[in-house]
Amino acid sequence: NHSRTPLSYIIRCRWARFSSWLECVCVVTFDLELGQALELVYPQDVKLTEKEKTSICYLSFPDSYSGCLGDTQFSFRMRQSVGRRGSRDGDVYNRDAPVTLQKEVSHFFGYVYFRQVKDVSVKRGYFQKSLVLLTLFHSLLQIIAPEYFEKLEPCLETVCNEIDQWPKPVPGMTLNLPVMGVILQIRIPSKSDKPGGSPIRNTAKENLLPAPTVLPTIHELDLFFSMLIHLQMLWELVLLGEPLIIIAPSPTVSSETVLALVSSICPLKFCCDFRPYFTIHDSEFREYTTRTQAPPSVVLGVTNPFFIKTFQSWPHIIRLGELKMAGDLPKQVKVKKLVKLKTLDTKPGGHLYTKTKFLLRGYSRKRPSEVQSAILRRHLLEVTQSFIIPLERYMASLMPLQRSVTAWKTPPQIRPFNQDEFMATLDHSGPQLTSMLKGDWMGLYRKFFRSPNFDGWYRQRHKEMSQKLECLHLEVICDADLMGWTKDKSEVEIVDVVLKLREKMTKARQQQLHVRDGVMDKLETFIESIISSLPEDLQTLLNTE
Repeated sequence: NHSRTPLSYIIRCRWARFSSWLECVCVVTFDLELGQALELVYPQDVKLTEKEKTSICYLSFPDSYSGCLGDTQFSFRMRQSVGRRGSRDGDVYNRDAPVTLQKEVSHFFGYVYFRQVKDVSVKRGYFQKSLVLLTLFHSLLQIIAPEYFEKLEPCLETVCNEIDQWPKPVPGMTLNLPVMGVILQIRIPSKSDKPGGSPIRNTAKENLLPAPTVLPTIHELDLFFSMLIHLQMLWELVLLGEPLIIIAPSPTVSSETVLALVSSICPLKFCCDFRPYFTIHDSEFREYTTRTQAPPSVVLGVTNPFFIKTFQSWPHIIRLGELKMAGDLPKQVKVKKLVKLKTLDTKPGGHLYTKTKFLLRGYSRKRPSEVQSAILRRHLLEVTQSFIIPLERYMASLMPLQRSVTAWKTPPQIRPFNQDEFMATLDHSGPQLTSMLKGDWMGLYRKFFRSPNFDGWYRQRHKEMSQKLECLHLEVICDADLMGWTKDKSEVEIVDVVLKLREKMTKARQQQLHVRDGVMDKLETFIESIISSLPEDLQTLLNTE
């Protein structure tokens, strides 16, 4: 019975499942008078601000320099307007999702399918339109877009209604999702997956169509690009959150390169800003192009040649030509002296300018692109893990010992991270023990400590350890002789413990902490028993809390 239910609540529930997969679907067209214009947003109840609508319009068309004819796919990332409320579902999902597939509270991901074809019935002589999905799951676009361009708006309504029937995305679980006559069989990777392993396919016999589609994830994008021999240096630049510009011939190359770069430090989360496709119309254009301060920690993908001059003072600029995606490396790679290296020339791949010294490791074996990409991803994972493991080991040593957590005292604090203390551990447990790479690891750590990536990693690990400490404390309280403790305590002390314990339990439920089975039920029973032993006036007070 919805007779007394607010309409806004009904609408929110109506699209609750849909919104766990997509924020919305947009259609952007070219209007002779207005330029890019938002033709349609679905579901129609989605609230986008005027600033967000403008950003979507500009980011969903390639600029005129790209010369994109036919169908073009690319992606963008844009700031959300201030004041949007994230859902708690996102927090639960992010806890188990890999860093490349975590939902963000401050940015939208957009995936664009742009079609430009000759059309004599249009004044400009071309049909130009983009279908945009605001989502993390980019392969939905390849299924929905071709059908949309054939059947237009009614098709979108059908698709959105189908998606609204899907179960919510759960990392680690294989889901079979019906859409437009096919079954998407997907498995979102989980943090608990073995690093570098391939996703586990569901082996149970299911009523599937002959060829279910497996949805890939952002971090599976092909890493085999023409900058291959510079990958070690690029990994360092991304790890340290250095300002980096990618000047590419198309939004496709720009966005795929940026996404491949920011995922190159997995499982470490890239905590700086990044824009797979960035234009001069972007609301942050002035912020990023000011010369009165040092360039920000951001990776920008651009296609407009205007940016070559605009960003000439930036320390790291990569200019790409048409990418060679298969076979061996270009043979005409010329590497200048490694001492005080300023420029690397690759023809026809492009030019890379940097003021950073680095250790060069190259690959030039005749392998298919997919195999080479898998080898590279494995190599980058091993380098990143060699770098992270000493940090993780030291961080674990800051956790209070389990025996120091007692039932009736506030848990001890996690010790602060001491950089000098950490550096002293590297001689006997540093990355040189697990990585074949030689270099100035100490210097790399010192630079890393000044980067947003360290700050993000430390905050997340500290939060996880604090939650673990909270779980331990609840479990220790549960194992204590609770009723025995109350025997010689005053009513004031007992009431105080009940209130504090309730507060801890509420916090644990809100954060969905992984407390041992049975702990919460036992503590609830204890609270009820204690309250029933108190005078009636206190029982009334505590039962109305």
